[in-house]
Amino acid sequence: MFKISAALKQRYPAAEAFRFGDSAASSEALLSLVRSGKKTATCSALRDIQNGEPMPTIGRRDIALNWDGTPALVIETVELVQCRFEEVTEAMALAEGEDDSLDAWRKGHGSYFKRNGGFSPDMQIIWERFILIEDLGREDDVLGHSSSLTDPAV
Repeated sequence: MFKISAALKQRYPAAEAFRFGDSAASSEALLSLVRSGKKTATCSALRDIQNGEPMPTIGRRDIALNWDGTPALVIETVELVQCRFEEVTEAMALAEGEDDSLDAWRKGHGSYFKRNGGFSPDMQIIWERFILIEDLGREDDVLGHSSSLTDPAV
């Protein structure tokens, strides 16, 4: 799907690559929230994982991509919860950093899931808490190796 450089694969050999959001604008906004420390969690529909999206794994470090497919961040999964959409707590919703209330989270994420395969309040989701390991967009974090992080053919 995305071609990550050999140097980045060597640093994070088990990493999966993924994008936050479903548009360039949402991806950029969500990456910014992670960089600021406000976003420390995310969620996926279980159906997407059952249809081939990689299952998050506690302890694995994954590569969040910019919308254009270039590496942006490395995160490490520290907690996973499988539950129904309607069982997400306010603390879980606020950890995603996008909204200031559970109701706002439900509205926004309900719309997201409707756009991306369907929504129902009892749908199963995988909620994931993570920590930021490395910001690949900052030269001081990548030690001047920014030009080697992606394959130019991608």
